[in-house]
Amino acid sequence: MNNSWAYVRLTIKAPGVGSIMCICVNCHYVDRCVTYHAVEGQHQQPHLTETPSFDPNEPSINVNIRTKDDVIEMEWDVVGCLSFKRETGKWSKLRPGELVPT
Repeated sequence: MNNSWAYVRLTIKAPGVGSIMCICVNCHYVDRCVTYHAVEGQHQQPHLTETPSFDPNEPSINVNIRTKDDVIEMEWDVVGCLSFKRETGKWSKLRPGELVPT
């Protein structure tokens, strides 16, 4: 990300408690967004693109932290973004037949 700021909120969750889904899966820019590219990397998921070209305006990232036995898990979800442009099902169109990340 160039000069953009990402707002990060850390949340510690109890086991079995759900989180807010990442809004990126329904965003027009998901396949070229540098923030979503970083989230994919954090989750060790294959990238929709290797060269993202869209730098979003003020994305807000919710980081959920859970402990499972002796392992600490972190889940990143983009929960707000001034550049968000709704395109319902955009991620699913790009990865047909795959489970939508949650």
